[in-house]
Amino acid sequence: MNSTERINTGDKEERMIILFDGVCNLCNGFIDFVIKRDVNHKIFYCSLQSDTAKEILKGKDIIIHNSFSTIYFYDKGQIYKKSTAVLRILKELPNYRLLASFFLIMPAFLRDFFYKIISKNRYRLFGKKESCRLPSPEERAQFL
Repeated sequence: MNSTERINTGDKEERMIILFDGVCNLCNGFIDFVIKRDVNHKIFYCSLQSDTAKEILKGKDIIIHNSFSTIYFYDKGQIYKKSTAVLRILKELPNYRLLASFFLIMPAFLRDFFYKIISKNRYRLFGKKESCRLPSPEERAQFL
């Protein structure tokens, strides 16, 4: 794994957190997908626009631009980004482990080529909200 895929965060809290663009319809759709399949509620969620996300990513050599074009997955002391983050998230979900493992074999630069195309055009293709997603009462405990 190269430095574009994983950024070491040292000894941190043992938690899995998805950091996502809170106004992106595609990102919110992916979060809905994960919430429905994370039956053990082991994954937490945090909008990149939040102060909590800035605190999580502080000192990790990650600069959040106003475009919020990258998804991050904080997994027990490591931060993954782009396609690696998406696939590592899928590996945590029942019925998606094998598929995610297969695509993780591919080089990150190939996966990220397609990720960047989708990311660059996501607002145009899927739209965006005026404000960040608000979790339902049932989801509230999983959002940071």
